[in-house]
Amino acid sequence: MRNNLSYLIRKPVSWLAPAAPEEDIVISSRLRLARNIANMPFPSSEDKLSLQGVCGLCLEALNRTEAIADPMDLDYRTLDSLEKQLLLERRLISREFVKDSVESALIAEKDESVSIMINEEDHLRIQAFAPGLHLPELWDKVNQIDDSLSAELNFAFDKKFGYLTSNPSNVGTGMCASVMMHLPAMTLTGKMNSVIQGISKLGMSVRGFYGKSTLYTGNLYQISNQSSLGESEEQIIFRLNALVRQIIRHEKDARAHLLSQRKDYILDHVGRAYGMLRYCYQITSKEALDSLSALRLGVDLDMFSSVDINAVNQLFLLVQPAHLIYHAGRELEKDGRNSERAVIIRETLKELREKL
Repeated sequence: MRNNLSYLIRKPVSWLAPAAPEEDIVISSRLRLARNIANMPFPSSEDKLSLQGVCGLCLEALNRTEAIADPMDLDYRTLDSLEKQLLLERRLISREFVKDSVESALIAEKDESVSIMINEEDHLRIQAFAPGLHLPELWDKVNQIDDSLSAELNFAFDKKFGYLTSNPSNVGTGMCASVMMHLPAMTLTGKMNSVIQGISKLGMSVRGFYGKSTLYTGNLYQISNQSSLGESEEQIIFRLNALVRQIIRHEKDARAHLLSQRKDYILDHVGRAYGMLRYCYQITSKEALDSLSALRLGVDLDMFSSVDINAVNQLFLLVQPAHLIYHAGRELEKDGRNSERAVIIRETLKELREKL
């Protein structure tokens, strides 16, 4: 097994940092821009030689602009499937980017706050992350990178439609803004289905932890804009910010309702989850994420006297398959992953001082 990325599991990701605005409900924000080189086919339509040419052009532009100030030392073309899975779990790359290709590249900040994928669905996918609700700040950061690259590269742009992208939903600004939210109370009270339907009517989408077509495991929901045509970047951010704040209010109301009207139920829900996490010897990914969601809700509602919310946040990441394999230092089958996952959770919670 390759070990050049093993250092990643020993450090927390920046977008899971504590003490962020609305940290009890909003976990992180992400802002992504899609860009393509003018007069070049989209990656899905290009041959290997053209893709290699685009990759070289983008890497040269990135080096000249120093858009990434302190990049990771990695060569994406040499990474194996496990290393790519590790980067996926840390959200530095997309599921579509986990592929064997010598025509792709990844440039990322060492603190994991910015990553740039070359030859994913588009020639360039520029994304930035932050803990909590920080979309305007992320736009400033991504916009600076975009401006510096546009001075070096001729991006595909139409005066009527805006930036041209491989996916029609990204045509326009090329922006996808998203917010990761932890919404256990609305899920427990059966309100999420109607909330998701309402969000879609507003031109927004709701996805799971890893985006499109993923489940809402752990009561984690990504709220993002569905399209970028006909609105400016600032308008997209304003609408998403306003929607997120409405959802925050609904989640807080649902939590208050559970505490005042169904206190025994919520105490039992959190207590059972804690018991499973604290004393399990095998636990599946879904069981772990759902139980960690309940534990995090208990911490947010002050049901524990001294539990490190940062440790709970990091466990959401450490229980993922690639992180488990790196932690164990060996390949793991399904049962082995379930056992290793239980070990990590037990050891982490044993170090925390808790009081229900």
